[in-house]
Amino acid sequence: MLEHFFIQSLTRPLRVPRRRPVWNGFCPKRNVRNNSGGVHSGARFNILFMGRDEFSCLVFRELYAARDVWDNLIIATNPDEKTGRRGSQLSISPLKLLGESLKVPVHLIPHTKSEFKHWILPEPFAVKDLPPQRHVVITASFGRILSSAMLDSFSPNRRLNVHPSLLPAYRGPAPIQHAILNDEKETGVSVIEMLKFKEGIDAGAIWGTSRVPLHENAMFPEVRDTLGYVGGRLLVSVLRDMRVGRATSQLQGPLESVPHAPLITAVDSCVNFTTMSAESIVRRYRAISHQRPIITFLSSEKTVQLHSPCVFDTLEVPLSNIPGSATFQKSTRSLIVRCSDGTVLSVPLIKQQDKLLMEAKDWWNGAKGLGLVTNNELKFLDKFDHLL
Repeated sequence: MLEHFFIQSLTRPLRVPRRRPVWNGFCPKRNVRNNSGGVHSGARFNILFMGRDEFSCLVFRELYAARDVWDNLIIATNPDEKTGRRGSQLSISPLKLLGESLKVPVHLIPHTKSEFKHWILPEPFAVKDLPPQRHVVITASFGRILSSAMLDSFSPNRRLNVHPSLLPAYRGPAPIQHAILNDEKETGVSVIEMLKFKEGIDAGAIWGTSRVPLHENAMFPEVRDTLGYVGGRLLVSVLRDMRVGRATSQLQGPLESVPHAPLITAVDSCVNFTTMSAESIVRRYRAISHQRPIITFLSSEKTVQLHSPCVFDTLEVPLSNIPGSATFQKSTRSLIVRCSDGTVLSVPLIKQQDKLLMEAKDWWNGAKGLGLVTNNELKFLDKFDHLL
């Protein structure tokens, strides 16, 4: 899936395979600080890597391969969790599985955030005196905020976070999703200094950024995987510069006009055909369907999941101009829905509440049998706040 992307520019040179075309460039540096606290060139780092999901795994793979920057590598990640109905499924941290496969020591953090605040860092990182410059903590899509006591075990310039956006834009827990939702043409990844909670989240000085074009049809997993690979190589480049004392950081720019990336909620998954165009609904599907299905509501107040939607240009059957009106088109075997601005959405797969995923034709026939179709049209709700 990396073939959909290429690295357009980097704020620092990275060693990349020759088959990947790379254009190196340097961003203007403002408020630059040469504060890498260089260690002896023969001294590699002891690294505590904290993460959980596929993005953090991709970053970790690049770090693990760079044996010249680390002497000891330890993972801290989430414990196994029971999920699904009545805890019938076991969710295991992908980073845990990766660490075990690579024979890297893995430590599991407590289940709850309140317990995590008092968690003791694994050896050799639980220090109370002056933190060694060789000790580094790195977070990547970790999902937990490190306490002040944890951060105090590392020098400020040895607290790194790999964030999948071009900071200060898209601070927050869902930067990739919001970049797709906002139809950005470019995204990227930043390696920043971790600050204490009271100083700001994702607000630390930037050690390096890499820019990546955002393909117009890109799905979240593709973007995540590309940024994970690019972020891992950027991280290694920063660590190599830190080892020899030539790494520099710059303060983040002003926040007045930059977009933010709040947590994706159930409200974000709801489609309102009256206010959303077909293009924006497809972007919503590309951005968040990996974590939440895109849904709308029938007049019966049952939810309907919309799978693999696309913008539709050739309408062959009569369809009302009222947003939310829907019909079935035989030639494309899809449900056709009128959206805002006169746009039309095509949906080939549908899952109604309490039913299995099925093709649009089968679902349409079922809807007719339930009396939801009148004059070969069906109307989705445009007001459903009371159902959320």
